[in-house]
Amino acid sequence: MCVVGFFGTYAYEHGKWTTLSEGELPPLVEPFLWIDIHDSDITSVVYGPAGPGTGVAYLGLTPRTYFENPNASDPTDVLREAAGLAAWWALRNSGDVTAKQAEILGYLAEDEEPGDFSVDDEQDVEDADVFVEIKTARFLEVLGLPVPHDLG
Repeated sequence: MCVVGFFGTYAYEHGKWTTLSEGELPPLVEPFLWIDIHDSDITSVVYGPAGPGTGVAYLGLTPRTYFENPNASDPTDVLREAAGLAAWWALRNSGDVTAKQAEILGYLAEDEEPGDFSVDDEQDVEDADVFVEIKTARFLEVLGLPVPHDLG
């Protein structure tokens, strides 16, 4: 039996979500957030304006880790992306940006060496660490965004 994970691509702009074709990143009007969920393992998060970040972050695993290929994505800098996403959040919200940055940081994926992400005891693993779509929904709630229907 072959089990396929969840796939979904969504763009948030003008205060609402649009469902897109897998991997599609059309031109978007800032501020925007684009999420692409790949096989329940990787969520690519592209955001603009990027502020102090690069505009790209990952939840779950990074492509470099998932595909065990250093060319699959640029190296990650979770501190920089947490700062960028907190600045993005601050465009729509008032509050403690430093606290929001620390909260966001807990969701972001770092590059790992091949084999470092294996699970020894699956009973101790939370669903959000197995299914990235759950982590993505929680991440969107931290940003104060509605969750796309497919993830809710």
